[in-house]
Amino acid sequence: SYADHAREFDGASVEEPAIFLKATSAITSCCDVVLYPPGCDKLDYEIELAVIIRNVLKNATREEAARAISGYTLMCDYSERANQLEHGGQWTKGKSYDSFAPAGPTFISAEELGDGSGVPLELKVNGEIRQQGNTAGLIWPVPELVAYVSRFMTLWPGDVLSTGTPGGVGMGMKPPRYLKPGDVVEWGSPAFGYASQAVVIDDEA
Repeated sequence: SYADHAREFDGASVEEPAIFLKATSAITSCCDVVLYPPGCDKLDYEIELAVIIRNVLKNATREEAARAISGYTLMCDYSERANQLEHGGQWTKGKSYDSFAPAGPTFISAEELGDGSGVPLELKVNGEIRQQGNTAGLIWPVPELVAYVSRFMTLWPGDVLSTGTPGGVGMGMKPPRYLKPGDVVEWGSPAFGYASQAVVIDDEA
């Protein structure tokens, strides 16, 4: 949903938003650790603004979508890129491992934050800034993204839509720089606060 990330992902311009699902088992607290899956070697990060829905929404207009937003939080969309891109083309495979959808650290209502524009986003790995963007860089404004998703599935109260990430992901670096066990990922925004997560091997797998 950000032009700079689209360029680093596959070098192409984007005509429509991409949609994928994360399993509910991936949802966790921003205070929890990030699990490093068995056989993983391409674990990546993406800080995103996330939208929480308050009304049932189906085939909505942009205006209807805006009224259906309860508020916002942040999410770090963790991905195992090999599983995402090298095992049959289903992104869900790389994005649904346990701990890959941490949210927080706070919730801000739509009445306070408006349409979600102008929110700064930042992510660091071991103290090094990797992502530093702003929702002003979204190709499509948040209400338009929500309305778009409602064309393909009914949205229900409590559903969470994560809106995409600015540039700076590990896969986009030359050479790529993926997360390793022992890394510490810090992500957040002055508006929402900051989270700190350690990457640990999943020894229960």
